[in-house]
Amino acid sequence: MSSCVAYVMDYKLAKECSRIPNLKDRVLENIMKADLVDNLIKAYGLCKYMKISAAEPASYDDLTSFHSSCYIDFLREVNESDDLENVEEEEADFGLGYDCPIFENIYNFASWIGGGSLTAANILINEEAKIAINWCGGWHHAQRDEARGFCYINDIVIAIQKLREKFDKVLYIDLDIHHGDGVENAFSFSRKVMTVSLHKYEVGFYPCTGSLCDVGFGNGKYFSVNVPLQDGITDDRYFCLFERVLSLVMNAFAADAVVVQCGADSISGDPIGTFNLTPKGMGKCVERILSYKLPTLFLGGGGYNITNTAKCWTYLTSVILRKKLPTDIPDHLYFTRYGPDFDLEIDAGLRRDLNTIPEIENIIKVIAQNLSNLI
Repeated sequence: MSSCVAYVMDYKLAKECSRIPNLKDRVLENIMKADLVDNLIKAYGLCKYMKISAAEPASYDDLTSFHSSCYIDFLREVNESDDLENVEEEEADFGLGYDCPIFENIYNFASWIGGGSLTAANILINEEAKIAINWCGGWHHAQRDEARGFCYINDIVIAIQKLREKFDKVLYIDLDIHHGDGVENAFSFSRKVMTVSLHKYEVGFYPCTGSLCDVGFGNGKYFSVNVPLQDGITDDRYFCLFERVLSLVMNAFAADAVVVQCGADSISGDPIGTFNLTPKGMGKCVERILSYKLPTLFLGGGGYNITNTAKCWTYLTSVILRKKLPTDIPDHLYFTRYGPDFDLEIDAGLRRDLNTIPEIENIIKVIAQNLSNLI
């Protein structure tokens, strides 16, 4: 397998990402400008170190490798309809409403979102690269027959299904501030995919799942690992916890490939997130994952402070490439969006850390006990 890093991005994929009604500002609308993340990565000159790969849209069969045919058929039916108001009764059955409204050409959108991560998975399968990146992916809330939490298609599950054609066991790691419920639910009965999610867990915080006791079902019991966190966790405490959990996971589960969701809403300054993390803290987690030298797919996810999201994923790209970046944002098309400091670094938050040492130790203890059942 080639040791190079593949980067999945093209204008068509960026254009489709820009059409999510509730997230239109995170990827810029103008198709000729790609997106904020891509432009910052290019401004830092990182593309010359990567294999640039255009995304291919997913087929109907690709989408239904996870999603129900009823759901995908409905998206296709809506795609071809001239009157979206006539489908209001049915749309509620598929979770299409408040946070996931229907919009024009929704099936085309679904095909590209699924296709971006599928393209990245195929790169790993075909040994074109050891690491693949798709920052337009990472939509972890979508269920088999239901859109949820801004997520219409679970590109992650589709990519994992594809990876399993070559890699027997796949480890999924979710660093988003929200629990990766859609991915966990998809594989909750499987012994071939282990899901690990570090997230905020609090009454009323979406999706209100992912407790320490949620471990999977049937043959998949103990193959779901949840690390519930409270507000204010810092880089040092987060990485220390992550490193210990990952060590336990790798000892219990012989992964052949890894998929990582790098939701930037975990980073300080996010309007939804409540952690004190910086990209450097997440970068240390990425370095630890890469130390296992497994075929790895990196995906995006949440991130609602768009300049911080671009900074975070650009920094993580540099970590993956082992390239040190200057902190001054380079002059480029969207330079003014990074004012007034024009600095790549993001300051840690100042929230009080509600994650106590006894609570952290208890999380480790419970996870260790659960995983001991697999050894």
